[in-house]
Amino acid sequence: MIRHPDDRQWRELLWRRRRTLALGAGGLVTLAVTACGPTSPATPTGDSSKPAAPGGTGGTGTTLQVKSFKEAPQLAQLVKDGKLPPVDQRLPKEPVVVTPWERVGQYGGQWRMATTGRADNALFTRTINYEGLVRWTPDWKGTMADVATKWEVNGDATEFTFTIREGLRWSDGKPVVPDDFVFWLEDIQKDSELTPVFPSWLVTDGKRPTITKVGENAFKYQFAAPNGLMFQQLAQPSRFIAAPSHYLKQWHKKYSTEAGIAAGIGQRKQLIEEEMKRRGLSGDYATFFTIMNDFTFNPDLPVITAWKVTRGVGEGQRVVFDRNPYYWKVDTEGNQLPYIDQVVAEQHEKADTMVLRALNGEIDMQDRHIASNANKAVFVDGQQKGSYKLFETVPSGMNTAILALNLTHKDPEMRKIFQDKRFRIGLSHAINRKEAIDLIYVGQGTPAQPGPLKQSPFYSEKLSTQYLDYDPAKANGLLDEMGLTKKDGRGMRLRFDGKPLFIAFEVVADQQERIDYLQLVKKYWAAVGVDMELKAEDRSIFYTRKQANDHDAGIWGGDGGLEVILEPRWYFPFSDESIYGEAWQLWYRSSGAQGEEPPEAPKKQMELYRRLLATGDETSQTNLMKQIIEIAAEEFYAIGLATSVNGYGIQRNDFFNVPKTMIGSWLYPNPGPLNPAQFFTTRK
Repeated sequence: MIRHPDDRQWRELLWRRRRTLALGAGGLVTLAVTACGPTSPATPTGDSSKPAAPGGTGGTGTTLQVKSFKEAPQLAQLVKDGKLPPVDQRLPKEPVVVTPWERVGQYGGQWRMATTGRADNALFTRTINYEGLVRWTPDWKGTMADVATKWEVNGDATEFTFTIREGLRWSDGKPVVPDDFVFWLEDIQKDSELTPVFPSWLVTDGKRPTITKVGENAFKYQFAAPNGLMFQQLAQPSRFIAAPSHYLKQWHKKYSTEAGIAAGIGQRKQLIEEEMKRRGLSGDYATFFTIMNDFTFNPDLPVITAWKVTRGVGEGQRVVFDRNPYYWKVDTEGNQLPYIDQVVAEQHEKADTMVLRALNGEIDMQDRHIASNANKAVFVDGQQKGSYKLFETVPSGMNTAILALNLTHKDPEMRKIFQDKRFRIGLSHAINRKEAIDLIYVGQGTPAQPGPLKQSPFYSEKLSTQYLDYDPAKANGLLDEMGLTKKDGRGMRLRFDGKPLFIAFEVVADQQERIDYLQLVKKYWAAVGVDMELKAEDRSIFYTRKQANDHDAGIWGGDGGLEVILEPRWYFPFSDESIYGEAWQLWYRSSGAQGEEPPEAPKKQMELYRRLLATGDETSQTNLMKQIIEIAAEEFYAIGLATSVNGYGIQRNDFFNVPKTMIGSWLYPNPGPLNPAQFFTTRK
């Protein structure tokens, strides 16, 4: 059961889940698991949130004996027709056994969703593509095995040996082998054309890891220094560190000629060219490879997920995923998952049309895009007519809306103004948070700056509560003190060079609550002489502009309220989600090869975080993260509104195995850790 954050046991759970492997020097830890699921009666072996003694085992797993297997009727017919091997030949030797949340389901039907289209990969990552070597436990206490059946870690956490499930297959029937993991690291991630910025979570002591095949079903990662968060990193979304090498080699220069690559494009040439045009990319080798490795776009790409795309993004108004006959999980009665035959996501430009579909009972289960605070009353009132009910999501985020000025702005004049902390403090005091909370969030939430939640061991009262008073006089005084005293005929302040001080605030067009908030901010800031205009745009454009460092400012939510160590984007320039410091974070992630060297304070934070990643000692990690938070409180990178409130989602009355309450987070990409393959519907 998921408890609310004010419950003491829930606070303890949150503390436990971020604990890392405590490994003694010279020891070897072997962890294994044979079963997993939302209601498994015992903590599965392989929970890396539990400290394991050198040479010991990290827990006791629950073995569920399944003597025979069954399959969906449509697959049984294919077997009968000789078009597919029998189910026991399609499953691995030890399939993952998932305990259904409510009860064993029935086969058939569709899961209907709504999507905004090409830039909405997160929807499919959350619902379909959350599979990896390890995964979060459903209650987010720690990690558990998934593709891996066991792993061995040396005493200083520099060597990780993983054994994958024997007989595991890609969706085209080809075996998943250690070569697929080697290919992912050596031929994709280490290829600068295909991956310009190497994944920072795999870098230790400034060096990239090596990988070695050590058996028919095993491979070893070796790091230059301890990787204390390896398991927590692997459990995050989009972290399956393998690729179908037997298929993708035809697009790779190392294994195919240019003529061969061109021939391989074949009949999908037009769609690929359209996709490149949409992404603003040239038709080079890297672009072709990236597109053909996109699980939402390419129906030919082999996957390990419960469903695989058959009508990709961009091929009309619907994205369609059909069941994978080689999916490697079963329920407690031996039924091969998934229960549902097909996932269908209709594309809509605006959230309003998605809401109408949901109210009409045409969406089976979803929270993304539609579950805004403003819509909740409408959804509550429409439950009987739409034949649905609401489930609750408990957020891990710490702020409803964060305003981020671009401190690495390409215009030196704007950069000078934005980097002056007095400017950010002044704008914070100019915001009437009580009014904004009342108008937009119906009085829910407490004024707060971006900082770890009170339930976190990293909570900083200074960081979370500073500069919250609504005080226009203080705001004006700080802006005057900076020297921004000259104004135009409208009373708007001028820059130091005499040009108008104007901020274009970028926001994703379908995020209505944030748009409404920016309308209020425009009024608040105009009252102290700062001219601002919101710029609503498609999500893909928003991301493209911020990643190119072309934005004045942006608004986003407060990820990292509880998962502080894993998601420190608001505490220092950590990733391309650190909207306030894109050039700095790029310098950090590329180890100085790209971007711009940051000032002393963020550079110090980066060094502290590198030290944190290089140790498996929990106490050291805690102390280092607290130092990072202390610096963040001094720097005051971004401006918050209020603490997050519980969210919700809708679930049709004929859609089952969805808990009444679930965690809502990106790093816990709900509902992915609940194993959506065990959802089922009785609607035909």
